[in-house]
Formats: sequence, C-alpha cells, structure tokens
Amino acid sequence: MTIFEKKLLEILVNQKILTQQDINDVNANIDSQELSFEEYILRKFNVTLEQLLNAKSKSTRTESYTYDSSNPISKEILGLIPQEIAHQYRMVPISRGDNAFIVGMVDPTDIKAQQALRFLLLRTKLEPSIVVITERDFEAIITLYKGMQVEVRGALEEIEKSLQENITRLNDEGKDEDVGITTVKETPVTKIVAVILKHAIDAQASDIHIEPLRNKTRIRYRVDGVLYSSLLLPIAVHSSIVARVKILASLRLDESRVPQDGRFGANIGGKLIDFRVSSLPTNLGEKIVMRVLDPTAAAVEFEDLGLDKENLRRFNDAISAPFGMILVSGPTGSGKTTTLYTGLNKVNKEGVNVVSLEDPIEYHVEGVSQSQIRPEIDYTFASGLRSVVRQDPDIVMVGEIRDSETAKLAIQASLTGHLVFSTIHTNNSVGVIPRLIDLGVEVFLIPSSVTLAVAQRLIGRLCKDCKYEIEPTPKIVRMIDEELARLPKEVLSQYEISSKYKLWEAKGCKKCNNKRTKGRIGMFEALEMTDELKRIIIEEEANALKIEQEALRQGMVTMKQDGIIKALKGVVRLDDVLRAVEEY
Repeated sequence: MTIFEKKLLEILVNQKILTQQDINDVNANIDSQELSFEEYILRKFNVTLEQLLNAKSKSTRTESYTYDSSNPISKEILGLIPQEIAHQYRMVPISRGDNAFIVGMVDPTDIKAQQALRFLLLRTKLEPSIVVITERDFEAIITLYKGMQVEVRGALEEIEKSLQENITRLNDEGKDEDVGITTVKETPVTKIVAVILKHAIDAQASDIHIEPLRNKTRIRYRVDGVLYSSLLLPIAVHSSIVARVKILASLRLDESRVPQDGRFGANIGGKLIDFRVSSLPTNLGEKIVMRVLDPTAAAVEFEDLGLDKENLRRFNDAISAPFGMILVSGPTGSGKTTTLYTGLNKVNKEGVNVVSLEDPIEYHVEGVSQSQIRPEIDYTFASGLRSVVRQDPDIVMVGEIRDSETAKLAIQASLTGHLVFSTIHTNNSVGVIPRLIDLGVEVFLIPSSVTLAVAQRLIGRLCKDCKYEIEPTPKIVRMIDEELARLPKEVLSQYEISSKYKLWEAKGCKKCNNKRTKGRIGMFEALEMTDELKRIIIEEEANALKIEQEALRQGMVTMKQDGIIKALKGVVRLDDVLRAVEEY
C-alpha cells in the first residue's frame, strides 16, 4: 500500500467507518486481490462512495468532485490532457475558465502526476486547480475519450498506409526529400508513437530519430547503418510526441534543459522489444533517439552473424576453453556487442556462473547476472571487475576495455581461471596485442591470457529477391587470385570455391525498398594464440608485422579474404567488401 492509502485507512477508522480489525484485514489480503484498493474498500466493508470521497478529501486537504454523467465533459476539455497521460497518472480534466483549469486526481499527493500536469500547462496561461475524485468517477470519465478515437480513425489508417509505402525512402543523391514523405496534420499522439515503433520493427531499424526542424518534426529510421526519412509531422505536435516517449521511458516531463536517458519495453507484433531512449536539448526543442533492442537478436547462432569454417572453428575452440580472454575489436556499430552476446548465450549453462559488466545493458539474457556500470558514482568497469571476481564467476563479460586498470584486471582474471569476454577498439585482430601493451599490460602476460582476438565489420547482405550473377573483370579476377593464394590450401579447401569465379549484384526491388541489400552480415578475422605466436610476442617485443606474417602462415583468414569469399558465395557485393576494408 502507498502512504496515501495508509493515511486514508486511518481517517476512515477515526471517522468510525472502519475498525482496526478491518485495517488488519486489508493489510493481510489486499495484495492477493484482483480489485483495486478503493474497490476493495467499497465492496468488502460497504463503505459508500460519499464516505470514501470525503475521507480522501480530508486526507489530502483537497476539495472533492463528484462526476455527473448526465452532464458529460466536452471533447475540447478532454483534449487538454492526452488519454495516455490521463491513464498513466490517473488524472482527468474537469472544466476550464479563462485562466483556470480544474483537474481531477485519484491521488492528489502523487508528485509525478503533479509534475506531468505542470509540464502539460507550461505553454498555456492556465492555472491548475486540483480536486480529488474516486476511482469509479475516474474510470467513467476515461471512457469519454473513446468517442474522440472514432473521429480520427480514418486519419490513423492513412498514416499507417503512408508509413508502409514510404518508409526508408531517399532520393538518388542520398538526401532527404519531401516527395513521398507523409505529412500528417492532426492525429492522436499515442497512436502516432505506436505506429512509429511498429514500423521501426517492420523495417528492422536499429534506431529511431525524432527530431525538431524549423517548421516540422522529422521521423527517421536507421536501417542497415543508414538513416532514412519516413515521416514529417507538424512542429506543433513535437512536444506531445516527446512527452509520450518520456512517459514510456519514465523520464522527467518537466525537465527539458539537460539530456536524459531511460528505456522501456513494448509488445509489438507479438514480440517484446526493448527501446533505449536518449533525449537531447537542441535550439529547436528536444530531440529523441531510441535504440531498438530485439532480445531475439542476441540469441542467434554464430553462422547467422557470418562466422563460418575456419573463423567459426577458432571461435568455438576459444569459448570451449576453461579460461582465457576473447577480445572482439572494431569501430562503433560494427556488431561487437551482438557477437559477445552470442558467445555468452553459447556458454550460459546451468552449471556455470556468468556475470557481465555493461554500459549500457543492451539485451537481457536469462541466467546471466548483468550489472550496469555507473561512472557518475565511481562504479566503473575497473571497480566492477574487482567486485565481480569475488562473486565466484566462471565466465565474465566486460563491456569494453578502455583504460589501463580495466585491461590489467581483465588479464589477471583470465589468468586466474576465468573465461573473459570483452571488446577493444583496434582496426584489426593483430592490433589487439600492441593496444593491450599501450594500455600498460606487461608483454609476457598477453600470450598466457589472450586466447582469441577477433576483428569485424558489418556490410549489407544482398537482397535474395533481386540479386543476379555478373562476370568479374580480369582485374578483379587477378585481385581475388592474389588474396586467396595467401591462404593455405587446407584452409581454402574448406570453402569449396569454384575455379570459375562468379560475383553477384542486385537491381533493387520492393522487398528491399530498392536498397539492393536486406540486413547485414559480418566480415571477420580471428587471430588464434599459438605457441609460435606466443614466442614472437615475448621474444620479438610483440612486433605487429611479424605477428601478422606468422598468423597468415598458420591460416588466419583476413577480413578482406572473408569478405571476398562471401562475395563469391553471392551473400554480399564485392564493392561493399572493398569499401569496408579500404582503411583496414
């Protein structure tokens, strides 16, 4: 029970409407009841609505209000508080004058409801006057909103139809264009946000951008790493859309001067999807970015990520070891986190204790103790790692190694019988070794601790519905020959590549929204620690060139080679491969 409810019971006892035995009954049974607190009091003890309302008024020192259904509240008045906010904070508009606005609240002591009301009235000259109402009157007034929904149904259907037709549309130059981007004049905010979320899932977007422009609000989706405009709305609805998202993410409605972060879950199309929300104040208003986190994305197989043959064998060997360190490297947005989660899911079994330190927690994994890093209170990866090793872990995941202390502690953990997963920023797998040295790790500790260093990039998968074969030019054939010739025969034979090379392109079709690609796949490079590499690291002072030469001699498939093989298999475009690795 809330403090407000406890105080209400005390007043009912003081007024001799309830007894102390009745209070004991409420305390013992209320949590197991399907009825709300007020409904339980009314039905169980035959308390009248008038008695309950008078007690609420005395408890909150607020005037009471009784709803008269023969004189319903007008749609204009109801429109002052959006339905979702009314539901969320159990408050409804009652009436308004020139400058006065009467609002009924089930619990006038609810601070969050008061803050939400102040936010709604920021840009008006209305002075709110709060009255207390019963839950029954609240429910009766809430039903009045349904009539409003009928009037806008046609407009909503038009939004959904337009979104479906125009999602992810750009012009040939890659710039936003107004042609084909739907502009909507007046629509219920709750439904607009629901449609935005739904179509993000349909388009397999990784991020949703809600941003204020000078005269409109623009909705964009990031699909396969590229932002596409989807919807333009009047700037007048921007603050309401922001408020709706803030409510979902439990952010402060009355604070728009500083950035805020939150998250929420929503059931969309039968799937529970997490959304990580970030707000940012700009000169035109608050911008909202939502990261779309599909929990099922973390429960994929290594093959789905693009790991196969030699790279897959190396990864499976590393996660099967009882201890050691697996480091995944690559730039932001290269899929490192998804690779780590896939590895965690593989080793997450009943007989092991798996603990992760993350910033932020992107996917919730059943059976893994996931801990959110909070640097603002000095809970960092380093301090968290010191605590985690006292939690009897078998497997530890550290979101990122970004400083000397974290690097040294992670190395130490791997040397003391733990399997450690983490990410690090380098351009390739060989670069992981000198990067650790730069972070202050002793050279002689690296060969004994690091079992696998993986580098990766993401590129688009060719659309299966519009792809077609093309003949490679003689220049391309020579380049492919040179790259594949560097692989040992026993490694190359695993991929079963035809001696007559075939490459693939795509025309663009309705299924891929004329992008030619649909989804993304990783290109990988896995450096496996061997006895000879250990010798080079220690005796040759971790010379990167010698490490790379030996790794290639032992059959390491480079990222470029992995991409070329995928291109020959018809999975990706060769141009995309070469573009992704040109700086590598």
